[in-house]
Amino acid sequence: MKAIILIGGLGTRLRPLTCGTPKPLLPVLNKPFILYQIELLKKYGINEIVFCLAYLSEEFKRFFGTGKKYGIKIHYAIEKSPLGTGGAIRNAAKFIDSSALIMNGDVFSYVNLKDLVNFHKRNNAKATITLVKVPDPCHYGLVETASDGRIKRFLEKPSVDEITCDTINAGVYLFEPEIFDKIPGDTVYSVERGLFPKLLEEKSRFYAYIYSDYWIDIGTTEKYLKVHRDLMERFALKTPDKIGKGVEVNGRVITGKNVKIGSFTRISGFVCLGDNVRVGKGCSLSDCVVRNGSRISDNCDVKTALIGQGCVIENNVTINPGCAIGDGTVIRKYSKV
Repeated sequence: MKAIILIGGLGTRLRPLTCGTPKPLLPVLNKPFILYQIELLKKYGINEIVFCLAYLSEEFKRFFGTGKKYGIKIHYAIEKSPLGTGGAIRNAAKFIDSSALIMNGDVFSYVNLKDLVNFHKRNNAKATITLVKVPDPCHYGLVETASDGRIKRFLEKPSVDEITCDTINAGVYLFEPEIFDKIPGDTVYSVERGLFPKLLEEKSRFYAYIYSDYWIDIGTTEKYLKVHRDLMERFALKTPDKIGKGVEVNGRVITGKNVKIGSFTRISGFVCLGDNVRVGKGCSLSDCVVRNGSRISDNCDVKTALIGQGCVIENNVTINPGCAIGDGTVIRKYSKV
């Protein structure tokens, strides 16, 4: 079985972090996010993957090449302009000759792919989509299913009195080859708004596999911070390479290579520091991600924020919750952001 990963989007909700880095190549715990998806696929024996690309496609080619370094074979299906989820899948179909697994490029999931495939085969399904339950269903589009797992209908962000279920699309699909033929070629097309309603209308064997393992969509700055927090709860504390006198750590910290933290700095919550990050004296860092090569000078306060690569934060700067600082930004001393 081959897999398709949909990674052609612009990542607009993660700007400015995605202005120079495609969303799937943004690091999570100092490792490109897409590598977690690849590791999941490899765990279940899927080693041949089609990358559906549009935005900054050369960055993926530069990073992965043929994929041999990562133990996979990569095919590149490049769109001249973004074709939407359906158009991207149809553009990748030339590399597919059997059942194919499809993943949205911004989904972090521990879904059991073996169980998904068995469910799909057991029901003789033509298309199966994965669903997860959410505690706040009124904020999502919902997917209602029958007792046998067949999909009954889709509800797009229903009002409270319209809610009949708590399951949402988890962004992992399994399609039989004939499903690809139902998607129009060379045009912008959405599987969510076009293909899925069509399958219901045609009464196709269209099923939902509901699972309860970890799932998150990292498409916003809030969710990008949350996936760091969630994963760091699974790891033991790691002491930075070089730590100054009187540094206080109350929480979890993960660092890349050659990280230095100055004296009397306080770290709390979860903090992820990339390679060659420098943190000055007397700083306070809480619930933040700082990417490679950035420098935070003395007496800075950074809370619930994202700092891109190669940034310079001068002395006595305050970065308030919710900030995302783009690559190469210089913030002058005594600034409040």
